Amino acid sequence: MANEKILVVDDDANICELLRLYLTKEGYQVTTAGDGEEGLEKFNQIKPDMVLLDVMMPRMDGLEVCRRIRKAGNTPVMMLTAKGETFDKVLGLELGADDYMVKPFDAKEVVARIKAVLRRCQTTSAAAESTEGVIEFDNLRLDMNSYELRVKGKVVEAPPKELELLNCLASHPNRVYTRDQLLDALNSVSFQIGIISPFSGEYKTRWGCTSPRRSVSPQRPA
Repeated sequence: MANEKILVVDDDANICELLRLYLTKEGYQVTTAGDGEEGLEKFNQIKPDMVLLDVMMPRMDGLEVCRRIRKAGNTPVMMLTAKGETFDKVLGLELGADDYMVKPFDAKEVVARIKAVLRRCQTTSAAAESTEGVIEFDNLRLDMNSYELRVKGKVVEAPPKELELLNCLASHPNRVYTRDQLLDALNSVSFQIGIISPFSGEYKTRWGCTSPRRSVSPQRPA
């Protein structure tokens, strides 16, 4: 069963209780709030996995609450409102809401949509985590999570500092660096950039690039 934390923010106590009963039955941990300001306070306290948010509420309306929640992160938000005009729906979605339900609604449908939104957000988050720290271009695939470099699908052994240099260049397309800037980026004054020049034949052979996209401008002696 589910174990995610759901925050329900609505000034209608009956709706809060109805959703609490249905969601608790599905295994969710449910917290309720009766207005926008209380909703924000509880959002900051419990860090819910999803928020169900009414639009028309006292003290602070749901659109403003949604805006502030979105500034704080990517917590999924479903808007609940009796107002069904297209403008309200569009505005809520533009502010960052993930879904929209118009009252009166079927509590079972709300539960089904909550599951769908959470499933979609979890899949998106997992996909983002799987590609974080990975750079792909031309024939290269550099994974800085495992410090692995592949050229045309084959693993190429390289010292960690060379991989960090390649990551620095590949992460900032079309940028020209001085030697000191690269040393600062790598945070190591002991690493000598001149070991492998990006313009040398050794660089081209080693990384499998005939025309590197990244440019390095080494300092010339006076």
